[in-house]
Formats: sequence, structure tokens, C-alpha cells
Amino acid sequence: MTEEYGLVEPEAVETPGDEWEEIDVSDTEADRIARKRDREFSQFRKRIKDADQFKVEASVFDDATYAALYKLVQDGWVDALGGPISTGKEANVYTALGGERSAEELAQESPEVAIKAYRINASDFRDMRDYLTGDPRFEGIGSKKKQVVLAWVRKEYANLERAQKAGVRVPKPLAVERNLLVMEYIGAEDGRAKRLAEVHVENPETAYEVVREYMRRLHQSGLVHGDLSEYNMVIHEGELVVIDLGQAVTVHHPNARDFLERDCRNVANFFARQGVDVTGDDLYDFVIEEGDWADVEE
Repeated sequence: MTEEYGLVEPEAVETPGDEWEEIDVSDTEADRIARKRDREFSQFRKRIKDADQFKVEASVFDDATYAALYKLVQDGWVDALGGPISTGKEANVYTALGGERSAEELAQESPEVAIKAYRINASDFRDMRDYLTGDPRFEGIGSKKKQVVLAWVRKEYANLERAQKAGVRVPKPLAVERNLLVMEYIGAEDGRAKRLAEVHVENPETAYEVVREYMRRLHQSGLVHGDLSEYNMVIHEGELVVIDLGQAVTVHHPNARDFLERDCRNVANFFARQGVDVTGDDLYDFVIEEGDWADVEE
């Protein structure tokens, strides 16, 4: 029954994953390229700034971000840049033509990919700190905006990678360079995939079964989404895809239980409005039932 929404199988890997792995927020090659500012990089930067289809904002693309994009092109992850998909307080998302390495990872010829560009000079990053503080992967992260944002980008990459290994359908993470995250583009020729809140759910019971199974798999892998709702799930080519895992925390985070309870309430409320007989408590019990990490919630 759940095949209708593309329930995928988990990879044969040990879980949980790398919650104790520290995240490196030191300068990358992109920072060094930006400081060097040779003629080739300067010409690349000018071409991007002058492109009609790519209207950049100074708050998103500083010299080091241009250098990060330059490095992604050099490394074969990106061939050409497209236009913006969405804009937000912390990040903008752009389409791009994937390079040879992206094509290899996605098993597609000339694939379209998404580039999420986080603002280093975001005016308010306190919400990011709430999700990073207490996550054992990020102990020692300082309070400087650059360190916080770079940690957040690497956190999103690590969360996507772990979710995928656990059998949760998410955009496949491809590469991360400084404040840029390259991942599989979830969309079609006419634009981005529709969020669950934007479509008529023909079989809500089936969709709910897939969502609750993904929530349990995510929890068993040691993660809680932290902001899950009908606005962070999309339908793509018949599959239900969970997106926006930047804020996801490990189950060891001091607020993990509160985040999970909130996720369960949001998801249950949405499907209850679709006619499914479910409550947040029902969903919470299912997510932690017989899970490897259920005892963490005690």
C-alpha cells in the first residue's frame, strides 16, 4: 500500500551514525581563493554578477561565496548556474547544471541540481544557535556568525546523508563548500515540487503511513527533524520527500523530545484534517516504539 508514495528501503549500514563526529568550520579553499583574487577567479566572479538570469544579493554572495562556487565548478560538482528557486531569511536556493561528479552521483546525464546559499552576514542567527547548542557534533563551535553558519551548512549535509542511509527519502546531498550546499534538485520542468500543503492528498491514510515510517526511521538513526510539517514535505514523481533538514538534531540534544513532540503534533494535525484518525500522542508512540533510541526519551 505504501508503495504508492515511494517508500524506499534503508541502506545496509549500522545505525545510528556519526553523532559524535566533530564539524570542521575552519577556513576552506574557497576562503583562500577569495583572498588571493587572481585574474581567473575575478573573471568568473564578474561573469556571474553580470548574468541576467542570476540576480544575486550582496547579503548572500560575498567574495568568499563566489570563491566557493568557483571551487565547486573546478571540482566538477557544478557546470552552470541557473536562477533562484526560493529566498529566505537565512538562505537562497538556486538551480544549477550539475557537473561530472554530480552526474556520477545521481546516475544522470547533465542533471539539474540545487545550490543552497546561506548568508554569512545574516542579521539574526540566534535560532541556529538553539539547534546547534547541545548537539554533540558541534561542541566547541564559537559564537562568530561565520562559524555558526558554516557549522549549520555542514550540519544539514550530515543530516541529509544520515537520513538517506536510514531509508528516508530526502534530496541527495552532493557537496558542501563553505556556505554552499549542493544537492539533488527536487522539481520538474515547470518549477519546484509541490509541498504537501499545496496539493490534494488523494490517499491521506497511505501518505500518513509513509510519513510516520520515515519519522521512525529518522529517530532510529539518531535524528529528530525539528521542524516537520506539511510545509517541509513534497511530492516528487510519485514519491513523498522530506526536505529542510538543516535544523535536525540528534536524539541526545537536550530539546530533542520537545522537537519530536512538536513534529508529531504538526504532522498529526495535518493528516487529521485530511480525515485520518490520528493524534500527536499516537504518532509519537509509533515513532519511538521499539526503536534503538526509545530509551533516550525516558
